[in-house]
Amino acid sequence: MKKKWMSIAAVLCIICVLAGCGEAPAVTNRSLYRMDVSKYVTLGEYDNINVSVEPAKVEQSQWDELLLAVYQSYVTAENGGIVDRAVEIGDTVIIDYEGRKDGIVFAGGTASNADLTIGSGSFIDGFEDGLIGVMPGSTVELNLTFPENYNEELAGQAVVFMVTVNYILPSEEDKMEDSVVAALGVPDVNTVEELRQYVYGYLYDNAEANYQYMVQNAIMEQLLNGSVIEELPETFVESYHDGIYNSLFNAASGYGMDVDTYVSLMGMTKEEYVNHYSLLQAKQDVLLQAIANRENLTVSDEELQTELEGEAAAAGITVEGLLGNYDREEYRNYVMSEKVMKYLMEKAEITEP
Repeated sequence: MKKKWMSIAAVLCIICVLAGCGEAPAVTNRSLYRMDVSKYVTLGEYDNINVSVEPAKVEQSQWDELLLAVYQSYVTAENGGIVDRAVEIGDTVIIDYEGRKDGIVFAGGTASNADLTIGSGSFIDGFEDGLIGVMPGSTVELNLTFPENYNEELAGQAVVFMVTVNYILPSEEDKMEDSVVAALGVPDVNTVEELRQYVYGYLYDNAEANYQYMVQNAIMEQLLNGSVIEELPETFVESYHDGIYNSLFNAASGYGMDVDTYVSLMGMTKEEYVNHYSLLQAKQDVLLQAIANRENLTVSDEELQTELEGEAAAAGITVEGLLGNYDREEYRNYVMSEKVMKYLMEKAEITEP
């Protein structure tokens, strides 16, 4: 079971489709602009690419679910929590509990303000059933037995849980209250309706960002398929390894996994993943640089500085903090790739499936 309390930002981040806004690019190569990419790239058709991508949209169910999740994260026993009826199956309750074996508290058996949906089967047999009919504010004693296939210390052992039901979380059928929304502290969001529109705007922005991402992926896939790329220098491809690994590590950490477990879900080893995506990134970069060279697309010092200052201001950090371990020339390559992709998107014919 997880702790209930979290900020509105944390709740929203759970369903965020894209990550990395306001950060320096995860992977780039500062030597790219000095490279004679014409030795390695024969460009195919690129100024009238046809792609088919689903438009940005927000599903009603997604909207309702996120609205409820954000709202519930700020409910308390005193503000919005249900305290005037007994617990029923299907309720999500906020509880404190302490488990003891032979009168001694055992590891992992204690929590405060944990949320538990009755009927979910999240806890051992009898725990959830023992809370049905309990009034919020009450404490019950549950005499239970751990299953035989539990961990070695507790398997088959009799234990006692003291459980206090603090309150019941409102569900989608319950009326949301403006007083709970006001506690969020979001500027200009003080009512349920204002929160509903705030959540919609957040979801739509993410849907639009995902749409742009899918369009760019589709364009890049056609570029790769329609162009010829000779074998790239090994040292050039290897220069992407650290950036790819750092991105991999961050992605795995975001799911609470180590890197090896994360890549195993894709049927790959860590080395295979890094090698594969380093080569792919290198191919994409030389393709975009080749187009930049042909179309005379450049990034001036002034344009680079404007981009850096704008991104840093949006993230609330300094330019140095934005760059981190990257330097200005690496960021120039990133801005260049964005400029080339914008050019390709303006030229492309984008249709709905």
